[in-house]
Amino acid sequence: MDDELLELQRQFEFAQQVKSSVRLSDRNVVELVQKLQELGVIDFDLLHTVTGKEYITQEQLRNEITREISKLGRVSVIDLADTIGVDLYHVEKQAQDVVLNDPGLMLVQGEIISQSYWDSIAEEINERLQECSQIAVAELAGQLQVGSELVQSVLEPRLGTLVKARLEGGQLYTPAYVERVTAMVRGASRGIFVPSNLSALWAPLQQLVQETNGASGVAVENSFFQSIFNRLLKEEEMLGSLRAGTHWTPSNSYISYESMQKLGISQAVQFLQSRYPDGTPLAAVFIHSSMIEMLDSATEDAIEQNSWIDSLSVLPSSFTSQDANKMLLLCPSVQSALKAEKALILGESYVLSSGFIKGIYDQIEKEADAFSIQASTATLIHPSSKSSESTESIPANTDKGSKKKKGKSASTKAATVETVPDDEEDARPKSKRNQKKGRDSSSSQKLDSKAGGKKESVKAQESNNIIPPDEWVMKKIVDSVPEFEDDGTENPDSILKHLADHMKPMLINSLKERRKKIFTENADRMRRLIDDLQKKLDESFLNMQLYEKALDLFEDDQSTAVVLHRHLLRTTAATIADTLLHGLDIHNKMKNGTEVEESKTQDLVLLDSSERTALAKNLNGSLSKKALALVEALEGKRVDTFMVTFRDLAEESGLVLKKLDKKLERTLLHSYRKDLISQVSTESDPIALLAKVVSLLFIKIHNKALQAPGRAIAAAISHLKEKLDESAYKTLTDYQTATVTLLALMSASSGEEHDCSADRILTKRELLESQMPLLRTLVLGDSQPQQS
Repeated sequence: MDDELLELQRQFEFAQQVKSSVRLSDRNVVELVQKLQELGVIDFDLLHTVTGKEYITQEQLRNEITREISKLGRVSVIDLADTIGVDLYHVEKQAQDVVLNDPGLMLVQGEIISQSYWDSIAEEINERLQECSQIAVAELAGQLQVGSELVQSVLEPRLGTLVKARLEGGQLYTPAYVERVTAMVRGASRGIFVPSNLSALWAPLQQLVQETNGASGVAVENSFFQSIFNRLLKEEEMLGSLRAGTHWTPSNSYISYESMQKLGISQAVQFLQSRYPDGTPLAAVFIHSSMIEMLDSATEDAIEQNSWIDSLSVLPSSFTSQDANKMLLLCPSVQSALKAEKALILGESYVLSSGFIKGIYDQIEKEADAFSIQASTATLIHPSSKSSESTESIPANTDKGSKKKKGKSASTKAATVETVPDDEEDARPKSKRNQKKGRDSSSSQKLDSKAGGKKESVKAQESNNIIPPDEWVMKKIVDSVPEFEDDGTENPDSILKHLADHMKPMLINSLKERRKKIFTENADRMRRLIDDLQKKLDESFLNMQLYEKALDLFEDDQSTAVVLHRHLLRTTAATIADTLLHGLDIHNKMKNGTEVEESKTQDLVLLDSSERTALAKNLNGSLSKKALALVEALEGKRVDTFMVTFRDLAEESGLVLKKLDKKLERTLLHSYRKDLISQVSTESDPIALLAKVVSLLFIKIHNKALQAPGRAIAAAISHLKEKLDESAYKTLTDYQTATVTLLALMSASSGEEHDCSADRILTKRELLESQMPLLRTLVLGDSQPQQS
């Protein structure tokens, strides 16, 4: 039997693989189908596809329509005709039959929509509601391109299940939103104490809802407010009577003791408590529990919105601030908020959320820091008469005793020739440090004695100056909350005054903690600053004293002496003065609790006259006076005057300035001479060489370190005439004359492009370069100049 089946399978497979020698045309197939229909073999209707090359039964058409609906949920009949490929007439006919036999489908405006599609739409609507709290049905209908009535009809059976919302007046609201609006309606209704038309109440509520929801909020219909009011009235949330749907006459939920006395009842509290045991006696009135519920609803909303409320604004005028305060303490929402530190009661009747206060305080705290810095600076610039008399000193570093350390003279580049400007910076040769600055411990003791003598009243005044006054705090609060301006700053019971009084101690503590932190951080930096300042002044002031001694050679030549004094004041003196003033200014800022960037303490400063004056005025008391005297001396004409004022300021600051003795002078001159010899040997610029040679000659002949500007070089050479032989002096003067000529040519040709001028300059420069070896021999050769 099995063999026979296998044989049949092979034969069937072979028959299938054999290609037919006879093929039917499309026309033959059509005629064949028609013949089969005439013979009754095909006893059901067949439909042509739009291509005319296929047949489809009506049952198969219905099956394909059903499959497309199951897949898409919502499909157009026109789209079905295109997808299936059957004439629209037959598709519409079969679609109506499919919808008629399936209660879960509906045919709407040429579209078939299933209930599963509406379920998915309902879930999407529910998700949107959680984000925006309310949606208009008309908006949904527009997005879905169907009628509002249809959307409403499919949503109503899904409310509370797939869509957790309430449908009212063509709007969908979340339960939380409904509860919030209910609280608004309850609070507003309970705040009515005289007969009123409810229509007038809904308008401000509408505005409040809009402000709460922002610009994206949908307007709430009055019918929504009215339905909530009716429900609250039915639940006896409010007491009163409603006529014609809008005329509301509230029942009095309170009575004043004054009214009871007018009625001849002297023991009002006992009388009312005996008749209304659920009531609450206050300072001036006796209230029903609904009054507390009304206030609780209003305060709860304010706290949740991170806002504030004046409880007296929602209570009748006969209530006092004491009554409001007692009612607030009885409100459950206020009790829980106070316990959780989410709210605060100010001035008995004001309730402010912690978030509201924090938002204002954070902004004011930032500005208070800037205010304290400005106030501190102003105190330094305009000190009181008492503080002006006090002396501020800077401690000197005494840790290193009197050990000596090698000093380093400033680099010198003596000015070239007469045509170089007076204020040109001199470049002095750098020498090795050969002195270690000794420090006297008495300077530290001096600081302690002066600081200890400062009056406590001055300290208290300076501390008070950095604390913002009440007016400043209230102004900043008004800047953050402009509506507080209406209360005025003069009203002692305004929320503005109470809030300022609450924030003032917080600001004081914040500023004190900040200043304490800065003081702690600045203490070590101040010590390092003074140590660095002392080191800088050690070498620079010794060099200044060294250069000052050379000025004595020109006391008989007043015109040259004035030039040399002013040159030294504008170069070396200005540098050490700027270093000292800058260091004192940074130290003063650190001492007063001001944050200073680390880079500022290391910067090399070059100041102008106005900047020096500003820094001097910023210092305290006698420091400021002596600093101003130093600035004035720097603008003068005498180096000795500057030296006196510089020593006075350094001494007042607690810094120790080393005096130039014979041993130090010899050491510095040796280093100075060595550096000059090195520079003369390697100098390639014929103009710069002259200044170095003249400086080296003054060291060899007079043992003086001369710093001369260009216009004083000729006078300096003349001063050497008697100390040089005629040939050496002539070599020097000829070289100086040629240098002046070259500089004059260079100055005259600046901005011009003439070949002849360039040739003359080149020729003169080559002549100078040819004389450079002779000039070097003058100071470096075997024959030494005559010594004085």
